[in-house]
Amino acid sequence: MTTWLAALQQLHARAETAVLVSVVATQGSAPRERGARMVYSAQEQFDTIGGGHLEWRAAQIARAMLRDTPSPSPTRMERIALGPSLGQCCGGVVMLSFELVNAQSGPQLAAWEEAEHARQQSLPQVVLFGAGHVGAAIVRLLSTLPCRVLWVDERDDMFPADLPPHITIEATDVPNAAVDMADSGAYYLVMTHSHSLDQQLSERILRRDDIAWFGLIGSLTKRRQFEHRLQERGVTPAQLNRITCPIGIAGIDGKEPASIAIAVAAQLMQLWEHSRNTERQQRIACRIEETP
Repeated sequence: MTTWLAALQQLHARAETAVLVSVVATQGSAPRERGARMVYSAQEQFDTIGGGHLEWRAAQIARAMLRDTPSPSPTRMERIALGPSLGQCCGGVVMLSFELVNAQSGPQLAAWEEAEHARQQSLPQVVLFGAGHVGAAIVRLLSTLPCRVLWVDERDDMFPADLPPHITIEATDVPNAAVDMADSGAYYLVMTHSHSLDQQLSERILRRDDIAWFGLIGSLTKRRQFEHRLQERGVTPAQLNRITCPIGIAGIDGKEPASIAIAVAAQLMQLWEHSRNTERQQRIACRIEETP
């Protein structure tokens, strides 16, 4: 899926007028959170704010703005109730903003690009070693999720073209060095074409004391072999306990690359949600402690 920002960049380069639709506030149940965005051109739609009749209504408003250009009002706010009249049963209310984006919107587009870059830097980072079938399947899923990916492999020809900007490729003959490039609190996945390289990477990752999670593709037998070899190399039992192997949520047992990718992406999403909930609870606890 083309993201709203990539769509605006492409349309602006072609001097095509578009409308940016943003969720600016919600009350009660709503399909998407505050900050979700989508783009309408005269013929196309990019990204999503939740689908269904909400987007149908947004499309009516956006296309009317495009037909009326030049418009005396380049921005518009709409309060949309998600009830029976709209054919949706969420029961909440969504406040949408509509902004015309045209050839004169360069400064605003630059501001959106800067803000989106800053937002991306706050997203969890996944460092994935291996560009084989499973690695590629996982990256395809992660490219649609709110995260950043550092994708590492020695084989430059294994990487596909036209990856989104939050997927960074590191084609290197020394993949071990990429471990040190990762952010503090990164999530690691190791699935290279070589068990020897997997072991080297595992050791290097486990010697970092700031990893959020480490997943190693393979069976319990592979895990036991690695634990034995790494312990001989001085890796402590506490460090070895950080290994997750096999990877993927329970209940998805397929061995196809797509099945593994779904199980692993779901596992990462659970980890990210747990981390967000923990941070949220800590902020609430801090506010309670600060209350006189």
